[in-house]
Amino acid sequence: MSSRVNILAPDFRADPYPVYARLRREAPVSLVDPVGMWAISRYEDALYVMKNPQLFSSRGIMAATEPPWLGRTNPVSDSLIAIDPPRHTRLRALVNRAFTPAAVARLEPFVRTVVEELASKVVSGNTLDFVETFALPLPANVIGELLGLDVSLRARFKQWADIIITAATLPPDAVELHDRMRNTLAEMDRYFHEVVESRRRQPGDDMVSELLRAQVDGQSLSESELMGFFYLLLLAGLETTVHMLSHCAIMLARKPDVQARLRAEPALIPRFIEEVLRCEPPVHSTLRVTTSEVELSGVKLPPGTPVLVLLASAQRDESFCPNGDEFSLERTNQGNMAFGHGIHFCLGAPLARLEARVALEVLLSRSSGIFLRQEQIQWNLAPTARGPVVLPMEWKPR
Repeated sequence: MSSRVNILAPDFRADPYPVYARLRREAPVSLVDPVGMWAISRYEDALYVMKNPQLFSSRGIMAATEPPWLGRTNPVSDSLIAIDPPRHTRLRALVNRAFTPAAVARLEPFVRTVVEELASKVVSGNTLDFVETFALPLPANVIGELLGLDVSLRARFKQWADIIITAATLPPDAVELHDRMRNTLAEMDRYFHEVVESRRRQPGDDMVSELLRAQVDGQSLSESELMGFFYLLLLAGLETTVHMLSHCAIMLARKPDVQARLRAEPALIPRFIEEVLRCEPPVHSTLRVTTSEVELSGVKLPPGTPVLVLLASAQRDESFCPNGDEFSLERTNQGNMAFGHGIHFCLGAPLARLEARVALEVLLSRSSGIFLRQEQIQWNLAPTARGPVVLPMEWKPR
């Protein structure tokens, strides 16, 4: 390609997929702006990176979570997403003790209750912001319930997540924004430390208490590891689920035939969710750093090279998914990387799928038509996640 792609440029954020297609054809491993990382756009290369953590370290995520101006540790840098084996293996085993399929399944009645309440506001025939009215409060309430957090603070979760996820995009001279980021981290630290101390004094039936009890080979989670998990759950459980629900809503509004089919055949809703995750993954990319010289698609990358794995491009790669730019309910592709792959496959994937399934079951059963009321969508600015900032919609009741 003749010039570098800027992955935060407004025109790119509005529709990155033609650019991804050109990258796959012409420059499958290429430098991109604004942070000068090497972007990996083909499925085969992306899968190789994700399957080989010994060659592509997750410590590369620190470039985004701990910019030089931060001047302190970001707990996300001490979480599962940003560490390698053998420490990752131990930490994942500990967290698995609390984040079991049975624990997720037990949440379905609560999820359905929240969805029913929110759906009564959404399916009204009025134009509303779907993000604010539904896509945000659903996962915020679920995370709050999961961790046993104060209901009054749940509205602030998204503010915290938004600030943390934009750390890598803040310019070095944005002093006021830097202060806001540091103040946010300090506020979150205080709150989560108070939660941990409260559960130590009085354990409850929640994930915080389970994490404090969890042990593997006589070892428990350290204080910094607990903080890292809470921060990661806030980002992964909230930010990505908000985007996933929003992408589902956009796809339904743009495809009335799919709306009608899902109302007639609700058993197809899980398949719809998987195809949305393939076409419009909430996590567009993930970061790695090479540990030794590696060659991908004919390009040699020296040790210490920052790598941006373009998951959203890989999942539309023709070699993996024929006619990958087209949405189809008939697909049965295996290998969807929307929730990662290998040792870093997202622990919260079953919970996110549960939330989306219950949400669509209820919303589709109550609505007769779903409409976008603003074709030009304003997208967030983040190097790894893509979703609408606001989403004006109309859901007509039956």
